[in-house]
Amino acid sequence: MRKHACTLAVVLLAHNTYAFTSMKPHLTRNIHSTPRTTLLKAETSDDQIERLRSEAARLRAEAAALEARQAAEMAQAVEKVFQKFDTNKDGEISLAELKAGLENAFKLELSEDRVRKLMEAFDKSGDGALQLDEFVGVDRFRNKLDALARDERAKALEKAKIAKQEADVSRLLEAQVARINDGPPTPTDRIVSILPYLFPLMDGLQYASFLLLKNQDNPLAVLSLITYTLYRAIPFGGFIAFFALFYVAGKPEINRLVRFNTQQAIYLDIALFFPGLITGLFAILGGPVDPTLAEVTNDAIFFTLAAAILYSVGSSLLGIYPDKIPFISDAVANRIPPAEKIMKDNKDFLDMIIKNGGKLPKDLVGPNGDALEKKDEDKKK
Repeated sequence: MRKHACTLAVVLLAHNTYAFTSMKPHLTRNIHSTPRTTLLKAETSDDQIERLRSEAARLRAEAAALEARQAAEMAQAVEKVFQKFDTNKDGEISLAELKAGLENAFKLELSEDRVRKLMEAFDKSGDGALQLDEFVGVDRFRNKLDALARDERAKALEKAKIAKQEADVSRLLEAQVARINDGPPTPTDRIVSILPYLFPLMDGLQYASFLLLKNQDNPLAVLSLITYTLYRAIPFGGFIAFFALFYVAGKPEINRLVRFNTQQAIYLDIALFFPGLITGLFAILGGPVDPTLAEVTNDAIFFTLAAAILYSVGSSLLGIYPDKIPFISDAVANRIPPAEKIMKDNKDFLDMIIKNGGKLPKDLVGPNGDALEKKDEDKKK
């Protein structure tokens, strides 16, 4: 039994030894075969990259040689044409030679002004002639001449457009001025022009209360009281009179003297608002007002108003514009300007639009694209 076990152990040991020995060549073959394949692939990629680099270098060299050959041929062609243009063989092309050469090459007549512009475009030295290094060839000259012709046509069209716009502006201004009655006032115009001053006179009678009470027997004082009472009895009489006068002042068909006095009467009435405001503030504050001071103040206000009205009425009846009242007359003159000033201001404004390509300047356009009110700096002077 022991002998049989020993024999079995020897057989198993021999089998295991063979198995271990038979796997060794296989492992060795795998270890050495994998790096060899990777190395072959790397060598193939390097060869391809080197071959591509060589091909690119060859193509660059061929392109450079072709460019050099073309440049040499072009230089020879340009020099040949230069010799044809240089008829006196002095080594440069004058304005006359350039004109003659181009006319011969293009078979057309060129203006001296256009040839001079062409010369200025390529004459880098500024000596009034073209040297060989400035001579660019007939094709470049043709392209430049075409560009000059296009520029001239564009300028001509722009000039014609501006001329048409100016003509339209002139017709518009003439039509506008024709609507403005700025001629000498007729006798009827003179009489009508003084009527608007009844408006500030009625509102100013409140400051004549002391004078009227002291002269109750005076027929003029009685008439003034009756007129003032009737004026105050009309509901919203002041508002109606104000808007009626405002409408008349804005009608250009009415003679300017009438419109001027109407606007001045409105401003005189507005000026009466400030004394009334001060009086109202004193009443609200409850401060004591000296009766004598109140009488003197009211009399001064009324006499000032009466003097302005009398001056305006007298001047208007004589056909003279009453434009000497401080502050007020200047404001009226800016509000009701003469036709010449209107025409000049509008022409300047429309010229500005024409120069801006038919569009309002940016400083006259609101955030929504709406036109802002035109600012007249003369009004401040």
